[in-house]
Amino acid sequence: MNFDVPADRRYQESHEWAHETDGVVRVGITDFAQDELGDVVFVELPDEGDDVSQNEEFGVVESIKAVSDLYAPVSGEVVAVNDDLFDAPELVNDDPFGDGWMLEIEPTDADELESLLTADDYEDQIA
Repeated sequence: MNFDVPADRRYQESHEWAHETDGVVRVGITDFAQDELGDVVFVELPDEGDDVSQNEEFGVVESIKAVSDLYAPVSGEVVAVNDDLFDAPELVNDDPFGDGWMLEIEPTDADELESLLTADDYEDQIA
């Protein structure tokens, strides 16, 4: 099965993606992750203003098949949360790299983003 792995993002082995724009890192889960989870029915996310640390849990995604922890790809302050997911968690399945994004982080260390997997590395992992 082929999964969408946009080349303009970085990835974690735990299947979160990170996309930096204008100094802010948008975070979500990958197409592979949403497929493995099945129908997402609930998402728990931090509040704006909360601090997150790289590789530390920041939330939970629950599907009809499993409950999975979510891990921050970078450290920093949460500057936006996708409130649409609270009423429509299925957006994670429908558009994991678009409308299904989860949060935005203002990173405290830009180098952390570079330590994540490239698209090619992530594709090798899920192959």
